[in-house]
Amino acid sequence: MPPETDHSQPVTIACIQFEPKIGEVDANLDAIEIRVRQARANGAQLIVLPELADSGYVFDSAEELAQLAQPIPDGQSAQRLIALATELEVYIVSGLAEVAGATFYNSAMLCGPEGYIGTYRKMHLWYRENLFFEKGDLGLPVFATPLGKIGIAICYDGWFPETFRQLAMKGAEVICVPTNWVPMPDQDPQAEVMSNILHKAAAHSNGLFIACADRVGTERGQPFIGQSLIIDATGWPLAGPASREDDDILYATITPADVSTKRHLNEFNDILGDRRSDVYG
Repeated sequence: MPPETDHSQPVTIACIQFEPKIGEVDANLDAIEIRVRQARANGAQLIVLPELADSGYVFDSAEELAQLAQPIPDGQSAQRLIALATELEVYIVSGLAEVAGATFYNSAMLCGPEGYIGTYRKMHLWYRENLFFEKGDLGLPVFATPLGKIGIAICYDGWFPETFRQLAMKGAEVICVPTNWVPMPDQDPQAEVMSNILHKAAAHSNGLFIACADRVGTERGQPFIGQSLIIDATGWPLAGPASREDDDILYATITPADVSTKRHLNEFNDILGDRRSDVYG
């Protein structure tokens, strides 16, 4: 049985922004552990890490990925995160390179004081990910935890409004987004990035808390844009955007049960209640 969920208590979220190194799994896990311990010491109860945080992102070949990917929850990376979450009594969502049989997924794992909780596999693959990974086959699960109901999306999933709408309709209150955002075509480097615009809009239009943990740095010629952020269920930022280039940890305190109130815009309008399902399903 899942642990009882108490949506009414405040929850402190941390988004950890750092620079994983391609192929250096042990060093990446060491870097993660240092930052998770720091976030926990600062009061975080739910900690979000970037996409593919254990392996790095820009693979040269399928053979390289095969050397780095591990099973979830029995692989080295998953087991180390599970042990850390259990020791610190904290919930962790981290992107991981997953192998299942002979198939590879760009995945994220949720674990907590009770151990392994669940896995999400990225549904919408970006660019050269299509050469290495299969599209996720686990749907959009929502995990009941003592902190509230948690959903997960990864990077390019956030470009599809259906991702957040489906999670909201399934009862999610908090969406954790491990990500490796890259510059978009025609993006003004001085303007607000499209990723942040999209996730603020998703939070507002679905009444969801959304916590995005991006990476920084340039890997094999591919730059990443940082600017992690934590968004209120009204769509306004609670923390961030973080730095464009530097390591950072963002913190925000939310109350998951507040989504029901925040979805009521006034005495007549409710974000989900006003849906015209008779017209568009």
